[in-house]
Amino acid sequence: MAKCDHGYVVVGLISDTHGLLRPEVFDALEGVEIILHAGDVGGSAILTQLSSIAPVRAVYGNTDAPGEPGLVSEIGLRIEGHTIHVSHGYELGRPTPERLLVKYEADVLVYGHTHRPLIERSGHRLVVNPGAAGPRRFDLKPSVARLTLTAGCADAQLVWL
Repeated sequence: MAKCDHGYVVVGLISDTHGLLRPEVFDALEGVEIILHAGDVGGSAILTQLSSIAPVRAVYGNTDAPGEPGLVSEIGLRIEGHTIHVSHGYELGRPTPERLLVKYEADVLVYGHTHRPLIERSGHRLVVNPGAAGPRRFDLKPSVARLTLTAGCADAQLVWL
């Protein structure tokens, strides 16, 4: 994977907190300019706590209530020339990078739901599941991700909690 050079924006990626914000998240996402939460938030208190790090945008997951304040069904934005799509992934049934790449046209696709951290590149496109940052399930280690964007590069790194 190509590493991004100077002149960059770092985005914090988090998902599946399920009402638990681990203290390690504050160090893991320190210095990011925005946080994107890919659903199964578990209440507005999580978003309030995350906003002490950076501005937060969040989608609802299958365990969140649609229409809950601060949550939308999907996020589309452009940063440093890259289009970014965020959704929980459950709208695809069983989300996979392949299904996301077919459904959404963005350069960077961020999702959650599976609790399985993943960074996969397909040509110039990047698919990222930051894993689950909340209660430990499925014998998976909790994680978040940092997405680094420059005008010509998108790169992500998992951060284990």
